[in-house]
Order: sequence, then structure tokens, then C-alpha cells
Amino acid sequence: MLIYIHGFNSSPESFKASLLKSYADKINMPDMLEIPALSFDPVIAMDQLIRLVQKYQQHNGMRPLCFIGSSLGGYYATWLAEKFDSRVVLINPAVKPYELFEDYLGYNRNIYTGEEYMLTMEHVNQLRKYKVKDISKPDRYLLMVQTGDEVLDYNQALEKYAAVPSIVEEGGGHEFTGFDRHLETVLAFCGINCLKTYS
Repeated sequence: MLIYIHGFNSSPESFKASLLKSYADKINMPDMLEIPALSFDPVIAMDQLIRLVQKYQQHNGMRPLCFIGSSLGGYYATWLAEKFDSRVVLINPAVKPYELFEDYLGYNRNIYTGEEYMLTMEHVNQLRKYKVKDISKPDRYLLMVQTGDEVLDYNQALEKYAAVPSIVEEGGGHEFTGFDRHLETVLAFCGINCLKTYS
């Protein structure tokens, strides 16, 4: 089971989420992927994700679970991977989102959903609850960063996840340009054999 965690002010309709959905359909495994629409509120978003994992565990027993997190979703995915002892793919992950959020205090609008909301310092402080100090099992992680990320400093991710297997590409951007080139690698890391025909 794969759970894709979108970033701040994003949605299940984002670029990478759409590519993953299309690919899951292509290999006839649409039910292997969950892409929840997450609240802007960190506590509510994490509660949504934990409930999704618990629901999955109740119905699927010991089948493997893998998180794929982009930007802020990478921050959440790190915390979840440690909590549930699962594999995780991080795509241009935010390392210190609580510092970045201060630039977005006040009125915001989600460009995908049209949702309007107020971001407060309480939300910023909530993010600190999900900070992971040490990566317990680096081999469970796959880090993907592009040096042309115009939103986040990719060096922070390289430092935070220094012991983690990594794909580092020159140029690109925050959305991870050419992500479609890595779909088989991502799914294989998560335990999905893309060469197999599922039914």
C-alpha cells in the first residue's frame, strides 16, 4: 500500500499525485495507492494520515506500507515512517517547515481547491511536534532532490538525510521536473513490481 502525502497548499490533483495515479492505473493497481486531501492544519492533517494507516492495517494485515511525501508531505512522511516502521520516498522534502510557514502567516488560498483559510503561529508551532531528530533506519528511506528547487534549500535535505540512499539531480525545480522518469524506481523501492501484470 502506498500513501502519497502532498505538500503545503497542494492537493491530490497535483502534478506528482496525478502521475502516480495514472501509473497505478496503467499497471492495473489503482487500489494500491491512497492520496488523501489533507487539511492545512498540521494536527488535523496528521490525524487524517494516522487514521488512514490504521484503517489500512485493520483490513490488510501485514501487507507492506510505504509513504511517498513531497515538500511538507516529506516532513510528515518522515515522522510517519518512524512511527509505523515503514519505507518512505521523500521528494524535495521540507526539513524545517516551521521556519518557512512564518512567511505565509495570515490569509491563504489553495490554488487547487480554492479553499481559503488563515494560517497562524499556532499552526507553525504545531509543526514542531512532528520533527524527527534522528533517522533510525536509513535504508528504509529514498531521498530525491533537485538542486534547482526554487522553494526549498536542497542542502538541508542532503544534510538531514545524509545516510539515506539518494537521487540528486542538477537543475529541475520544486515539483521535481521529470518525475515520471523515476516512477518505476519509486514503486520498486516501495515493493511494487512494475513488470508484473496485476488483476
